[in-house]
Amino acid sequence: MTQVQWTAVDRYLNDLLLPPDSVLEAALQASAAAGLPAHQVSPNQGKLLFLLARIQGARSILEIGALGGYSTIWLARALPADGRLITLEADSQHAEVARANLARAGLSHAVDLRLGPALDTLPQLVAEGRGPFDLIFMDADKPNNPAYFKWALKLSRRGSLIIADNIIRNGAVVDKTSNDPDVRGVRRFLELVAAEPRVSATALQTVGGKGYDGLAMALVTADESDGLA
Repeated sequence: MTQVQWTAVDRYLNDLLLPPDSVLEAALQASAAAGLPAHQVSPNQGKLLFLLARIQGARSILEIGALGGYSTIWLARALPADGRLITLEADSQHAEVARANLARAGLSHAVDLRLGPALDTLPQLVAEGRGPFDLIFMDADKPNNPAYFKWALKLSRRGSLIIADNIIRNGAVVDKTSNDPDVRGVRRFLELVAAEPRVSATALQTVGGKGYDGLAMALVTADESDGLA
């Protein structure tokens, strides 16, 4: 199997199962035109996020890492009419593109985009009494994944779903001697998940247009007040 074949299969599945969507296409085009890195989820991964949010019955969603707002659109579309999504973005240019994409999608009313490093913004959300969130999607800088997971737990409840993207790193996640900060961050995150008694988790390898990667999912099964921490 090759990247060419993985991409062809993705294209076949997307053409079959995902109808053309001018809003999402415009978001991708605007992000590319602004020079943003092509780190957004693939279309079928976006649809997976949408379906997971719908299955979860999510009314409140937290996204760590907006980039150009592509995954934000998928997640926000899954919300009910009175639902709310907060997305965090550290880069001002990325945030500007995301806001424009969300406005074009007619979702500005449902999305609160917070500009600034997530490790500054997450404590603010706790201080404001935001949450607990029904679904939290982690897709920002991987070295900080361990810290993001700890904050995600603080902003969760029993039944919340935490999803982390890009955890396979083209297979490098198995290399315990790696000096790559992204790999080390993902490995530490997975170790924390494995040791956390308040979650039930799994991780999946994926191949497709985005290459060889994967995601982790952790269902929160107990609250901090249950005394398991």
